Amino acid sequence: MRRSPATPENDLDADAETPARTSVDADHIAELERALTRIAHMLTRARRHDRTAAEAGVEVDRANVPLLRLLAEADEPLRLGEIAARLDVEAPHVTRQVQRLERTGFVTRVPDPCDRRAQRVRLTTAGADAVDAIRAVGRRVIQDCLSTWTFEDLAALARLNHRMVDDFLSSADDQQTR
Repeated sequence: MRRSPATPENDLDADAETPARTSVDADHIAELERALTRIAHMLTRARRHDRTAAEAGVEVDRANVPLLRLLAEADEPLRLGEIAARLDVEAPHVTRQVQRLERTGFVTRVPDPCDRRAQRVRLTTAGADAVDAIRAVGRRVIQDCLSTWTFEDLAALARLNHRMVDDFLSSADDQQTR
């Protein structure tokens, strides 16, 4: 982790392992929070989803896309409880989503090899094709929007975003274990 040169404003607090926050840091954090709020708002709008789904040629509810993406990234079929935990939602919500996705042919339930009473959920070929189509549209939009950015800027943005998400997830895990 890079640290700023030692100054009175960012010397380590006596009781902390991280530098004391300065007003400049607080300004950056406020701007980052503002940018993240704008991104979240932009990415979760129904009209945006509708355009993406139409361009991808996929009929899928906006709420089901994260579940489909999760299953596409999983190494194996997942139990409903694991899906709920990973998406940070209640299990009944996942049950309803899976039922809808089964009706559309995007997912199927398979026996859990560790427990015959349990089932796991996996993508069907149609579900995998839907995720691929949605991802392709999303990547095209990003590429178009950031077409003037340099390779270095795009690499730095991707690296820093992954780092930020990892830190957010780590912090959330730490808070759950307290």
